[in-house]
Amino acid sequence: MSIDNTALGTIDGGLTTAEVAERVAAGKTNDVPARASRTVGQIVRANVLTRINAIYGVLFAIIMSTGYFLDGMFGLLIIFNSGIGMIQELRAKRTLERLAIVGQARPTVRRDGVSVDVAPNEIVLDDVIELGPGDKIVVDGVVLAADALEIDESLLTGESDPVVKQPGDQVLSGSFVVAGSGAYRATKVGRDAYAARLAEEASKFTLVKSELRSGIDKILKFITFLLIPAGALTIYNQLFNVNESLADALRGMVAALVPMVPEGLVLMTSIAFAVGVIRLGQRQCLVQELPAIEGLARVDVVCADKTGTLTENGMRLSEVRNANGDSSVSQALAALARTEARPNASLLAIAEAYPDDPGWHATAVAPFSSARKWSGATFTDHGHWVLGAPDVLLPAGDAARAEAEQVGSQGLRVLLLGRTDVPVDAVDAPGTVTPAALVVLEQKVRPDAKDTLDYFASQNVTVKVISGDNALSVGAVAASLDLPNSSDPVDARTLPDEKDELATVLEERAVFGRVSPAQKRSMVGALQSRKHTVAMTGDGVNDVLALKDADIGVAMGSGSPATRAVAQIVLLDNKFATLPHVVGEGRRVIGNIERVSNLFLTKTVYSVILALMVGIAQVNYPFLPRHVTVIAWFTIGIPAFVLSLAPNNERARSGFVARVMRMAIPAGAIIATATFVSYMLVHTKATSEQAGTTALITLMIVALWVLAIVARPYKWWKIALITLMSGASFLLFVLPFTQRFFALDPSNTSYTTLAIGIAALGVVLVELVWWIQRKLMPPS
Repeated sequence: MSIDNTALGTIDGGLTTAEVAERVAAGKTNDVPARASRTVGQIVRANVLTRINAIYGVLFAIIMSTGYFLDGMFGLLIIFNSGIGMIQELRAKRTLERLAIVGQARPTVRRDGVSVDVAPNEIVLDDVIELGPGDKIVVDGVVLAADALEIDESLLTGESDPVVKQPGDQVLSGSFVVAGSGAYRATKVGRDAYAARLAEEASKFTLVKSELRSGIDKILKFITFLLIPAGALTIYNQLFNVNESLADALRGMVAALVPMVPEGLVLMTSIAFAVGVIRLGQRQCLVQELPAIEGLARVDVVCADKTGTLTENGMRLSEVRNANGDSSVSQALAALARTEARPNASLLAIAEAYPDDPGWHATAVAPFSSARKWSGATFTDHGHWVLGAPDVLLPAGDAARAEAEQVGSQGLRVLLLGRTDVPVDAVDAPGTVTPAALVVLEQKVRPDAKDTLDYFASQNVTVKVISGDNALSVGAVAASLDLPNSSDPVDARTLPDEKDELATVLEERAVFGRVSPAQKRSMVGALQSRKHTVAMTGDGVNDVLALKDADIGVAMGSGSPATRAVAQIVLLDNKFATLPHVVGEGRRVIGNIERVSNLFLTKTVYSVILALMVGIAQVNYPFLPRHVTVIAWFTIGIPAFVLSLAPNNERARSGFVARVMRMAIPAGAIIATATFVSYMLVHTKATSEQAGTTALITLMIVALWVLAIVARPYKWWKIALITLMSGASFLLFVLPFTQRFFALDPSNTSYTTLAIGIAALGVVLVELVWWIQRKLMPPS
C-alpha cells in the first residue's frame, strides 16, 4: 500500500523546527551546492592567467623596455581578451544558476509532522525524506518504510536490475526510485554522502573536455614551442646580420612573434560557448554541461519518446469498454487509481474520471513499473486486480488483446483492466489474467510536433520514436505527423539482442513500441556503434539509463528528478519544439568557431613562414609591431567577433584541427610568400617605410580575400562587413594621420602598383586552394 502522511506519522513525524535549527548551527547540512559553478575569483583567474596573456605580457614588457610605446598597442589585447571573456562567462554563470534553481528537484521532507518540499542543500542530518517513483536519492540514509520500493543503483554500481528495499536497508545518494514508495532517514549529508563529490564535480561550469577545445589547446602548445626558435632566429638576424640596434632588433622580434599567436581564438571560443548558454537560457533551456553544446552540433539521430514529446503529458479517459458488463469495473478503477502515492498520467486520468473513493482496502500493491508494464492491487473481499498493457497481460490470440490492438492502431492508449488468480505481490504475479474491461485513453498530439520533425528532416537528422506503449499506437501517432519510415512500427520484444543486428534494424526502421528501459539503453549503444551521434529525450525514470549513455541526454523540466540529474540539457518549458533551437545553437557555436579558426591560424602560419624567410634572407623584418596590430584588427579581430555570433546551420564534423589546417597552411604560405616577394623586390631601393608599406599592402589584400572566402556563403551583412574592413584598410594608407601614426609611405606609385599586382596573384592562388578543397573534400 502507498505511504500516506498518516502512515509516516506513525513511523516518524520528522525533525522539529528547533532540531533543524540546531543541526544547521552545527553544520550538519547537505552543504553541497545545487550547482558547483566556478566562483567569480576562479573565472577571473581563468581569463587573466592564460597562456596567451603570458606570451603577450612578456612581449609587451620587451617593447616597453625599448621606448617605442606606440608599438605596444597589442598589449591592449590582454585587457580586451580578459575583460570580454570574464563578462561573458559571468553572464553565462548567472543564467545557468538562475535556471538551475528553476529546474532543481525539491525532495519532500517530514518536519513537525508535515510534508514540505525543500531544496537539496536544505536537508539536514536525521531528516525523514519521502520517496516516490522517479525521485532521486539526494543523501545517504536508512529506509524507515517501504511499499514495494525498488531502487535503481546502476549509476553507482553499473548493475541495471532494480533493488527491492525493506525497512533497515541502506540507500545511497545518486540512486533513484523506479517503483513503489517509502521514506528514509538521512544518515550522511553534504560531502560525506556517497555520490556528493561525484555529482559536484560532474556539474561544474566548464569550457573544456571537448574535441574543439582540446584541438585548440594542441595548436596553442605547438605555437608556444615554435615561438622560442622563431624569436631566437629573428633577433640573431636583426642584431648580427642586419646590424640593427638592440632596441630595433627587439622591436623586429616582437613584430615577428605577435602575429604568430592566435590571440583571439580562445576568446572567440569562450564567447561563442557563453553566448550559446545565454541564448538557450532565454528559451528556458538549462545546459548542465557546456561541452553538450558541441555535442548538439554533431547530433545526427534523435531518439524521442512518444508521451511528453510528440504528445502532451496529460491524458483524458475516452471510454471504458466493459463488454462483460462487470459491475465492479468502475469501483476497481477508482480503487486502483488511489493505491499509488504518485500516480502516473494514466492513473491520474482514471482518478479524474472516477473521483469517488469506493473505500476498498488494499492488502498488497504492485506499483507501476516500466519494466513489467502493469500495476495492480489485492483488495480485501474484492480480489486481485491488475491494470496494464493488454499485449503483456494477455496471450496472443486473445479476443480482448486483438480488440486493444485495433483500437490502439488509431493512436489511442489502451490499458487492460483484469482480474488475476494470484495476489499481485506473489512471485509468479500477475498469474492468469481474466479480462474485465479495456480502458481507452486519449493523448493530444503536440501542435508543434510536426514542425519539429520537419525541421530535423530538413537538417538530415533522423528521428527514432522509442516508446513503452503499444507499437501500433505509437506508429499511428508518428504516421499522423508524417515521420519517415513510420508506417511499419516494430514491437521491441521481437528485436534481436546482438548489437550489430539491432543496429541494422534501427537503421531501417523509425518507430518502436513496447521498449523496455534496458532496451532503450541497448538501442542507444547500437546506434553509436554505427558512428551516429545520438541525442536521447525523456522525462520518465525508465529513460535514465538511456539518457546517461546517449551522447546528449535531453530531459523535460517536468520529468522525474532522476532524468533531470543525468541529462546534459533540461528543457524547462517541456517543449519538444525547443530542441531544434538547441541543436541549431550548437551548430551555430561550433560552426562559427571553426570558421574564425581559419582566420586566426592562417595568420599564425603566414607569420611563422614570413619570419623564417626574413631570417634566411638576412634582411630587416618588414613590419613594426603597430603594423601587425592593425592587420589583426581589420583582417581578423573585428570580422572574427562578428562571424562568431552569426547564424550557422552546418552540422559539425570530427577532425576539426586537420580540416582547419588544410586551409590555413596553404593560404598562410601564399600570403607569406607574396608578402616576402613584394618586400624583397623593393627593399634595396626604397626607404624602410616604403618597403614596409609595400609588403603591408600585399599582405592586407590577400588576407582580406581569405576573410571573404571564410565568410561564404554571402549574406548582405557579410558583404557589408567585408566592405567595411576593406574600406578601413584603404583609409589606413591614404589618411595623413594614419600614415604618420603607423609609419606608412605609399607615395611611390610603382611600388604600390607592384604590391597590388603581386597581391592579385596571391588572391588567385588562395581562391584556387579553396576551390580544390571544396572539390576534394566537400562538406558532409
